[in-house]
Amino acid sequence: MKRFVAMLNRHKTKDPPPGQVLELAGQLCQHFQSPSSALEKLVSIIMTCKHTMYFLTNIHVVRACVLVHVQKGEHEVARRLLECCQAEEKEELVQLWYEIHYQQVMEKQHTDSLTPLQKFRCRKRNPPPVSLCPEGLKNRNYPDKVRQELHRFAAEVTTNPNKEQREELAQDMNLQPTQVYNWFANYRRRQKS
Repeated sequence: MKRFVAMLNRHKTKDPPPGQVLELAGQLCQHFQSPSSALEKLVSIIMTCKHTMYFLTNIHVVRACVLVHVQKGEHEVARRLLECCQAEEKEELVQLWYEIHYQQVMEKQHTDSLTPLQKFRCRKRNPPPVSLCPEGLKNRNYPDKVRQELHRFAAEVTTNPNKEQREELAQDMNLQPTQVYNWFANYRRRQKS
């Protein structure tokens, strides 16, 4: 830690800081994986220096900063940090985004864990920003054309196709037979209610 602070002070006028300073920050953040006073001090140094944005290109630094802010109950700061960071590991950043929201819900409900359904609802209510998902969130729905064809088949032929019909539909619509099977099972369930 002392070496990092000394290097940072030595290169405080350089823009961007040398790669070795950035690398050492990442190594230190990776070393202090759980919240501690040393990690809090390191995050404080990183967040108050003029090179903060350069440090936020390293996933280990980002993770450490988010962890410290969440630990302090500063959820909004942690979210803003994720929105502006430039780390390449987008999937991990999205996961951190969700973890912040899970933590907030657990604190609100005074519980130590969430059920899978609670996590699902939390993810639905708090989608990650475009900066973390430039290609957008994965849509689990079938395209309109596929849904229309499945609805047409259910209305005109049967709501309970046999194995051959499911395989033929799957092939025609570029789906797996199990997807067709599940769609019709869900369709019948929706029709009952």
